[in-house]
Amino acid sequence: QVQLVESGGGLVQAGGSLRLSCAASGRTFSSYVMGWFRQAPGNEREFVAIISRYGHSTSYADSVKGRFTVSRDNAKNTVYLQMNSLKLEDTAVYYCAARDAAILTTEGIRYAYWGQGTQVAVSS
Repeated sequence: QVQLVESGGGLVQAGGSLRLSCAASGRTFSSYVMGWFRQAPGNEREFVAIISRYGHSTSYADSVKGRFTVSRDNAKNTVYLQMNSLKLEDTAVYYCAARDAAILTTEGIRYAYWGQGTQVAVSS
């Protein structure tokens, strides 16, 4: 098993930046594909970004492509989400998730482990 704790959320003006972190503990961090998902009030949870076990492959939702960057540091058991040029519609609770498999997937149901979430609010 792995335990996940997100941090770095907050209130930011549109056009600003935030960096989210997700610290993992438990089994070997490099065993997991890591994903970022978000859920805005009244909306379903949606995929944001994923990164392969050693960081060689990434994938992004179209809505964040070119603005968000996912990365990981396996030595620190941490995955990051750098969010630039934030928009009002990026406001949501952001969750990191872990999948004990090699194959990347954007389907949240395929991730067994989830953090508690961190709130990101973008103001005009």
